[in-house]
Parts: sequence; C-alpha cells; structure tokens
Amino acid sequence: MTTTLYGITHCDTVRKARRWLDEHGVAYDFHDFRRDGIDRQQLGAWSDELGWEALLNRRGTTWRKLSDVQRDGIDAARALALMLEQPALIKRPVLDIGGRRVLGFDPREYATLFD
Repeated sequence: MTTTLYGITHCDTVRKARRWLDEHGVAYDFHDFRRDGIDRQQLGAWSDELGWEALLNRRGTTWRKLSDVQRDGIDAARALALMLEQPALIKRPVLDIGGRRVLGFDPREYATLFD
C-alpha cells in the first residue's frame, strides 16, 4: 500500500502531518498541489468520498481573496472549478492510504491508522 500526503509545502498543518509521519516511520509520497497540480477526476473522486463542502477550504486567505460573486451561492460544480483553478482552496492535508482518504490532520486519527 502506497501512502500519499497531498498538500502545500508551506502549510503549517501539512508540516505537522509530515513531521508526524516522519517521526512514526511511515513511508509516504508527498504531492504538492501548487507544484504538481491536481486533476479533475481525482478531485471529483475526493469530492464524492469526502463531500465538496468539507474539501473546500473556507478558512484560508485564498478564499477570503475571492470576490463576493465567486463565494456567494457556491455549489459543487463551482467549488470544484475553483479548487482546480486555485489548489490552495483544497483543505489540507489530504492523506491517501489506498482505500480511504483522510482530510486534515489529527494526530490521534493518524495514530489509529498507523500505530
């Protein structure tokens, strides 16, 4: 099973997740949304599994910089289009452990997955 951590290199939460994985000897690949991008099919699958509302990062500066027109009345199709255009709008990290994806970082949850 290949474990992949998706996120943005300079995100504090991603750094915490990477540190946790390193300290617990978990082998993983890191995929940087900004550098490596994300394709529509994969993002759509995540949306189906996790829900687009959970996947859309409404707390970050990228969301706050969007116009009111872009934010108001957002639906799944518009959210996915925005996340593809601006990957920083994807909540992070996304941990892919093969048959399951985990959104965000919670050390207790990671411990149940790997320890």
